[in-house]
Amino acid sequence: MEISLQLISIILEAIIVIFCLFAAIQKKKIFAYGFALTFFVYVFYDSVRLFGWAVNESVLYVSFFLATISALLGAILMYIERDVKINKRKKNK
Repeated sequence: MEISLQLISIILEAIIVIFCLFAAIQKKKIFAYGFALTFFVYVFYDSVRLFGWAVNESVLYVSFFLATISALLGAILMYIERDVKINKRKKNK
């Protein structure tokens, strides 16, 4: 049961990567690149764990740290984009 839930989680994370890339490319939402990278790393990390791939633990730690940084940058960029839109609306009034 646990393995099938983990595999479903990996599939859902991969779908999130695809949607984030669409948002980044088609909708020009730059912050979505950060979230796409974050979930891509999650797919990699979870796949290594599930399938028992021989990957050095240091690589996993660094990749997980990279995911955390990219999520933080994505969140900051999302906040900045939101703030810019609010300021533009105020100027147009």
